Amino acid sequence: MSPTEPLPFAAVDLGASSGRVMVGHVSGRGAGTLRLEEVHRFPNRPVRTSGTLHWDILSLYGGVLDGLRAAGTAAGRAPASVGIDTWAVDYGLLDASGALLGNPVHYRDTRTDGEAEKVAAVLPPAALYGATGLQYLPFNTLYQLTAARGSAALAAADRLLLIPDLIAYWLTGEAGTELTNASTTQLVDPRTRDWARSVAEPLGIDLSLFPALRTPGSPAGSLLPDVLAETGLRGPVPVTAVGSHDTASAVAAVPASGDRFAYVATGTWSLAGLELDAPVLTEESRRANFTNELGVDGTVRYLRNIMGLWLLQECLRAWEAESAPQSLDRLLAEAADVPGLRSFVDADDPAFLAPGEMPRRIADACRNIGARAPEGPAETARCVLDSLALAHRRAIEDAQRLSGRSVDTVHIVGGGAHNALLCQLTADACGLPVVAGPAEAAALGNVLVQARAAGAVDGGLADLRALVRATLEPCRYEPAADRAGRAAWDRAAALIADAGAGTRR
Repeated sequence: MSPTEPLPFAAVDLGASSGRVMVGHVSGRGAGTLRLEEVHRFPNRPVRTSGTLHWDILSLYGGVLDGLRAAGTAAGRAPASVGIDTWAVDYGLLDASGALLGNPVHYRDTRTDGEAEKVAAVLPPAALYGATGLQYLPFNTLYQLTAARGSAALAAADRLLLIPDLIAYWLTGEAGTELTNASTTQLVDPRTRDWARSVAEPLGIDLSLFPALRTPGSPAGSLLPDVLAETGLRGPVPVTAVGSHDTASAVAAVPASGDRFAYVATGTWSLAGLELDAPVLTEESRRANFTNELGVDGTVRYLRNIMGLWLLQECLRAWEAESAPQSLDRLLAEAADVPGLRSFVDADDPAFLAPGEMPRRIADACRNIGARAPEGPAETARCVLDSLALAHRRAIEDAQRLSGRSVDTVHIVGGGAHNALLCQLTADACGLPVVAGPAEAAALGNVLVQARAAGAVDGGLADLRALVRATLEPCRYEPAADRAGRAAWDRAAALIADAGAGTRR
């Protein structure tokens, strides 16, 4: 390969509903090159057995191997590196021989029900937040581990690997714990960027189960001979630690200039907030349920989890089960014609966490806060999108107030960047311009961290983002609401606030 030719990097990007392997072609020379292509996509279908919801991790790993084989074919050579990002909080347990002790449990499983109250009896919520800065979510790794106490699998475990670290271990035989994902466990101190022993010890959580921490850009081993044989790649092929929490990678690829921006990383969840230099650990921040997760290059992702497009995904699944399947494109077009803000809910309500009967639950939630219940798919879809826009507004306004950082632009990245109605509604609700894209931000951030580690590009986050801006063209949405429209958004936001949004925890 010519030294001026872009290098190919393989990004394994596993989401809650599908996995994909992308090849990024990157060069920082001249004007810079950044090109991304999807080479393999595969479903991620959780499986319930004996009453417990599991990830089908071996199927996902098979998809990764197929994707790496496709990456070599697409690039015409082995990738210069492989990086892995996935969702957060879940893990696999290994015995002393390295064998997996059962399929990882899905974060939507009910095994953590009631665990927060048990933990609070040992560590009050204020003390827990002061030590870890992590928002309350009932499925945080900490609660999963306290729920697993006394189980045969945990008793037999020699290692605990978060999902991206488990995939990396199977590829390389080397175990590590990548920091951005570790920071979602509620077991890391965001100030020291190390384990919060003051949390783990009183709860009886054995931190020695976790391999050593490693940061984005660190080497994570090389593909094993059997992996090379399975994928047809010629070695050595290094694996590089990236921002292995997919939101950490997505935020790294936000095409912002300067620091006066908010982001919404959209998909199954909406992660809405700011990028900061230091955590915000105040009691007010805890009560607002903001999290301080660690990002690339020493940054802090100060954000709130919002239920996200899961609400619409579950509605689509429910309508299909009722033999009334909906075309998403047609549904969004019909939703755009529905008058706005007739129906809305608190999209951050944990009542929406579990799967099943989502259209009915949305209608019930509307009635509970005094809003009109939607009728039919188009009205329900508009209700979901209006509600998400309101939740984005609330999170971004709260993040600015709590951190003291003002913003003048909202960047929407991830799958929701393709949803023009959601982007426009978010601009209208926030009263700020929205820049939408890239949709594959997690894979791009994954590739860029690999490329920098390999020397294909130089610089910090500002330089990586400049390359994204120079080579990709996002869409811009200006706030369209007039004075009456802004007043309608204000009234809806006030109604949700009066119903107790953000204070139920």
